[in-house]
Amino acid sequence: MGRPRLELGVAGRALCLAMALLFPWSLRAEVESTCYGRTAQGRLENGVRLPASGANFSAYSALAPVLGRTYVHSRVARVVLAAYGALEQASPGKVFVYGETGWAEGGPFKPHRTHQNGLSVDFMVPVVDGKGHSVPLPGGVGNQFGYGIEFDGQGRYGEYRLDFAALAEHLYQLHRAAQAQGVGIAQVIFEPAYLPALLSPPRGPYLRARLRFMKKPAWIRHDEHYHVDFAVPCKPMPRSAGAGGSGRG
Repeated sequence: MGRPRLELGVAGRALCLAMALLFPWSLRAEVESTCYGRTAQGRLENGVRLPASGANFSAYSALAPVLGRTYVHSRVARVVLAAYGALEQASPGKVFVYGETGWAEGGPFKPHRTHQNGLSVDFMVPVVDGKGHSVPLPGGVGNQFGYGIEFDGQGRYGEYRLDFAALAEHLYQLHRAAQAQGVGIAQVIFEPAYLPALLSPPRGPYLRARLRFMKKPAWIRHDEHYHVDFAVPCKPMPRSAGAGGSGRG
């Protein structure tokens, strides 16, 4: 009789593992994260992995969640998902893609300079195709999963063009969701040349008054993604911790 109970236990553990991989947010909804240090020199405890996809969003690559590159602080996860939920009503038919976030335990995250304490999230720009339909930014090995795309001065890349209205609505909903969760937004990094188009009405005045945008060009061009640093109280890093490297935001 012992053998069947052992097999049931193994099956149960396998099911739990599969559920954790497929539905990490639902299983870890009660977990609270702790961040340490700064985005450029920090670490994370109890990081939460963002879902690979939802009704109107997906990760920049199906491999990214499997490789562990989409973990964030639990409070940041709630903000990101709440904003996507609000966008289902505010921007029906629009699709969104998030990029890299960080490791489950934080720390150096190449090729990025930051993303070390669970408070940094890259969002790939929303785009429309030649027919005006909202589509995911095309990403694959050939273009560094979207990070290698270069838009021109008018925000065009082949048949695709930046959807500034959808991007502005996303930032608006992120800010509203962050306020509801008691989370701040420290800064947004996006190509400065595109800021006039992004900050035009109807959401532009709200964003201009409440968000801090990096006004000077970043270390690399942020045209295919916008980088958001959230503000959550973090504990100090131990003095022995090393500094981060250089690369993307």
